[in-house]
Amino acid sequence: MPGFFFSHNDMTELNGKEDCKLAEGKVHRKKQKAFGADLKSYLKCMVPHIESGIKTFNSRNVTLSAEEVIQWSQSLEKLLASQSGQDVFREFLRSEFSEENMEFWLACEDYKKTKSENLHGKAEKIYEEFVQSDAIKQINIDYQMREATAKKAQDPTHSSFDEAQKTVYILMERDSYPRFLKSKSYLNLLNQLQTNTPK
Repeated sequence: MPGFFFSHNDMTELNGKEDCKLAEGKVHRKKQKAFGADLKSYLKCMVPHIESGIKTFNSRNVTLSAEEVIQWSQSLEKLLASQSGQDVFREFLRSEFSEENMEFWLACEDYKKTKSENLHGKAEKIYEEFVQSDAIKQINIDYQMREATAKKAQDPTHSSFDEAQKTVYILMERDSYPRFLKSKSYLNLLNQLQTNTPK
């Protein structure tokens, strides 16, 4: 290496490091081949955590069909009506760093089923997590809606978050959902299922 001077001990250590790098390189090449071996691994490369979503389907004994995945493309409503669809869409949103929209929408769906005596606690949690101006998972709503939602959350009813939820739904429908349908994660999953479907 021009410009670098090593003592004998340094050279021994360096050779050891180079051997490790060579070994790591071999392992890396093996991993690269394995990554191309099946779709799950490929999707894992394309969309972080997508494999965990696919494993979730298997662990729940849910068999995805090409028809179900095609239905997801008919409307965001049909996508969100499917637990598998929710999982895959959430992983896509995570890859775009916008999963807070999906998490808020799901939290609102859960909130609507909450018993009246538990509304106050859940409303406070949803407000702190998603709505307030310094929320960790702040959703994209304007100032007026944020203020209106804050007031409704102080005296909660089952419809306290309806307006904000509708806004977030429209945002996903117009923005993230069309990108999801064009994404490699969706198209590859559909392609795999269509390929594996007996004709």
